[in-house]
Amino acid sequence: MSYLPLHVRALAATPSLPRARHPAGAPSRLPLRRLSLALFVAFSPAHAGEAIPLQNLAPIVVTAPMQDSPLTVITDPKAPRQPVPASDGADFLKSIAGFSTIRKGGSNGDPVLRGMVGSRLNILVDGGQIGGGCPSRMDPPTAYISPQLYDRAIVIKGPQTVLYGPGNSAGTVLFERDFKRYAAPGISMEGSALVGSAGRNDQMVDLRAGTPNVYMNIDANHTHAQDYRDGDGHHVHSSWDRWNTDAAIGWTPDDNTRIELSSGKGNGHAAYAFSSMDGAQFLHESAGLKFEHERPDTLLSRIEMQLYYNYTDHVMDNYTLRHPDPASMMPLAMASDVDRRTVGGRAAATFTWGEALSLVTGLDGSTSVNTSRMGGPAGGMLPDYRDQPRERTARMGSLGLFGELTWNLAERDRLISGARLDRAQVRGYDLTGAGNSQSMGGMSGMSGMNGMSGMSGMSGMSMASNIDASRSDTLPSGFVRYEHDFAATPMTLYAGIGHVQRVPDYWELFGRHADKSLTSFRQLQAEKTTQLDIGLQYHDAHLQAWVSGYVGVVRDFIVMDYASGADTAGANNVNARTAGGEAGMAYTISTRWKADVTLAWAWGENRSEHRPLPQMPPLEARLGLVYDTGTWSLGSLWRIASAQRRVAVGEGNIVGQDLGPSAGFGVFSLNGGYRVNRALTLSAGIDNLFDKIYAEHVNAANAGLVGYVNTVRVNEPGRTVWLKLDAKY
Repeated sequence: MSYLPLHVRALAATPSLPRARHPAGAPSRLPLRRLSLALFVAFSPAHAGEAIPLQNLAPIVVTAPMQDSPLTVITDPKAPRQPVPASDGADFLKSIAGFSTIRKGGSNGDPVLRGMVGSRLNILVDGGQIGGGCPSRMDPPTAYISPQLYDRAIVIKGPQTVLYGPGNSAGTVLFERDFKRYAAPGISMEGSALVGSAGRNDQMVDLRAGTPNVYMNIDANHTHAQDYRDGDGHHVHSSWDRWNTDAAIGWTPDDNTRIELSSGKGNGHAAYAFSSMDGAQFLHESAGLKFEHERPDTLLSRIEMQLYYNYTDHVMDNYTLRHPDPASMMPLAMASDVDRRTVGGRAAATFTWGEALSLVTGLDGSTSVNTSRMGGPAGGMLPDYRDQPRERTARMGSLGLFGELTWNLAERDRLISGARLDRAQVRGYDLTGAGNSQSMGGMSGMSGMNGMSGMSGMSGMSMASNIDASRSDTLPSGFVRYEHDFAATPMTLYAGIGHVQRVPDYWELFGRHADKSLTSFRQLQAEKTTQLDIGLQYHDAHLQAWVSGYVGVVRDFIVMDYASGADTAGANNVNARTAGGEAGMAYTISTRWKADVTLAWAWGENRSEHRPLPQMPPLEARLGLVYDTGTWSLGSLWRIASAQRRVAVGEGNIVGQDLGPSAGFGVFSLNGGYRVNRALTLSAGIDNLFDKIYAEHVNAANAGLVGYVNTVRVNEPGRTVWLKLDAKY
């Protein structure tokens, strides 16, 4: 595990050998009769495996991950969960209280934490940053993450850490792999297979082997689905297919030292209901080098160094997964190819002064370059995009110094504080001299051209004059948090205040909805968030409960102005206030009955324009009840979302805009599980049991595709049936 603060590292220190990914393969629709038969066979006493003790038994199907420590959620991405186990990172995160997902199709949605989206949420994979290149956010960072390939996901809410790069005003998400040195030569394997409605089929295998001196890890996964149906039985343009492979080899000369070299590759495609183009390619390549050295009982107790490389090559077109619409603004077969190359590194040292003080300090940085090209298929009316030269559109980089101190003031009192200073530099290569740039003779601003941004860099096809310009920002951040453990009860009280500054990101400066002018590039200010977080944690043998609240002031909050339907309207700075909170409870009613509930609420106000902040999710509750014998379990999940009438029509974020008020809804789901033995677990579920038709408030507008029913928002899936087998050796 890498670079965790000590109070989080203690909670997360559950070492196990490296693991692998999630696979796929299955029928196009799984009938209820077939699932019922499978569940009957699985739960039949004749097939019962060895008895498994109930004490401290984790649920077979996860419905509501709980907050483990102040503002921190740690959960296992490999565990079966409801709704249907995730196909990507955003799909996985939406089960955690405070998260929502902006749906675009069946996969590759955009994660939203406390109403905040985009670079306000720091996402790191094995300690490295990964970024997409699509100006329409078809490929957010989570689109390249297969959750089941990781051993642990850690969410730190709010600006309450400085260890993981700049700009984490909403929070930080870490996808981590575990490591433990082999005491003797050994081998382990973990795998899973899933089938479900709409042709859903996943497969995953994770193979690990090693000796006390060396180890290796190979994992791979594949996930696939066809178009799903909403609650009215209408098809939603939403199919996807994706695969990933990763490999790592390491040297462990002693118990305290590790050097690891890793690499990975993946690709896939995804159909989108929100756009006039689909994602025809999601190529991802990565490489990394890590060095970790522990020095127990010394002042300099830990040294960490890391270098990483991430490359994404994303192709959007209107002909691979659909037929061009002759009546649309894109009657010809067209393609846009954008890529992003990110190189970064980090070095950190931990200093420990007995039991009282520990300090993690170091530096990190990254740089990324975006390019684009445009054309069509081979033999089409437009030149083959693969033969066109790439043109650079943007370069973004940052370098930061950080320090985070944990001070045990007394036996039950802690003070955690941190500070960092970042220098961010941005260079644009395709800016215009006036506002609201309209490349390709205005075509990129037309309403039917979703997904076509990034084409203006195509050699010989841009009608706007190109201007290169740079900007630099100095970004201070810091926080301080006090934690107190009560003596008479297993409860912790905490309060913390944090400040973070965030430079405008790629999509706010160069994205599809950005005003790509020199004036906007220079005048758009960095976002400055100051936020107070308070809360309580309670944990005993029968009850785990927590409540957290926050209130924030944001100067120069960046709002995307969609200007009454104009496709290219730009970003504006406003002053804003935010507030909200989350709460959760998991209660063991008896040895076999358990209940859980989570609640999340987010509120935002645009103080400059005296209207709500756009794309704020409504009040949401999740209620779960499970009966678990230790061998088999049956459970239910009732998710309820209230209506959202606080809207700012015509404004939004880099993904979507407020389309008007939305209705509330309630969705009821069932799940079951069977522990065949300690190595095999079978789980199943029926999501949206009553086939309800509904759409999330935070959403992308439906594009109104030919052959599909037009709706205002992209509707959620109707009744979905799934069956998953997990195996460990």
